Amino acid sequence: MAAIASLQAVNLTLRRRGTRCGIAEPSGEPAPMGLKTRYDDGLVERVFMGLFARKMDKFGSKKKKETKEKGFWEYDYESFVEVSKRVMQGRSRVQQQEAVREVLLSMLPPGAPQQFRKLFPPTKWAAEFNAALTVPFFHWLVGPSQVIEVEVNGVKQRSGVRIKKCRYLENSGCVGMCVNMCKIPTQDFFTNEFGLPLTMNPNFEDMSCEMIYGQAPPAFEEDVATKQPCLADICSMSTPSSPICPKLEA
Repeated sequence: MAAIASLQAVNLTLRRRGTRCGIAEPSGEPAPMGLKTRYDDGLVERVFMGLFARKMDKFGSKKKKETKEKGFWEYDYESFVEVSKRVMQGRSRVQQQEAVREVLLSMLPPGAPQQFRKLFPPTKWAAEFNAALTVPFFHWLVGPSQVIEVEVNGVKQRSGVRIKKCRYLENSGCVGMCVNMCKIPTQDFFTNEFGLPLTMNPNFEDMSCEMIYGQAPPAFEEDVATKQPCLADICSMSTPSSPICPKLEA
């Protein structure tokens, strides 16, 4: 947890100095559906992209080992997404999810999940605190978001996060990548490793997403997100004839 806290402190400090990752659109809001949002990433955001990409690259298909390894700050979001696509190649959906789990664990110091469980037991306060932390900490990954009120087990609490238009889904255009490389492993990581239930509900019509801390996720077979067809108009890997994205079946 100390490593995450340190990165977060650096992130917030540099944002105050004007290096904040922001949307470059004139409106300051995500671009309408059908258009890709333009972002203005600062050094901190590129370091985060590089950190995740280099960790994930260990699981990707080995193509260009003869090329010099990039520095953290040399990655952009597109190259980060390309690394994700290579991780998917030749792996079943379960193997993809396990690869992301290993990457997430490798980002933490030894014993971090146990410390998290002690600091943040599954309470209303812990759920609301993590929702609040998600907005600034994962802006670079998913784009702008905001804390919202949700109902968990009959109790209203501000432990929801609404992502306006998910940057990862927008750039990948792939339902399978959204579910296998983000939604399922993130839910599983918080629920089973950290002991804090999390449900993520992506909306494939407008690319928004709702995260609900404190709510246990549904089983894979009962999750509506796992029954989605390809986004044929924007996904380069799509199979339009299939009623469900093939990457969710294998």
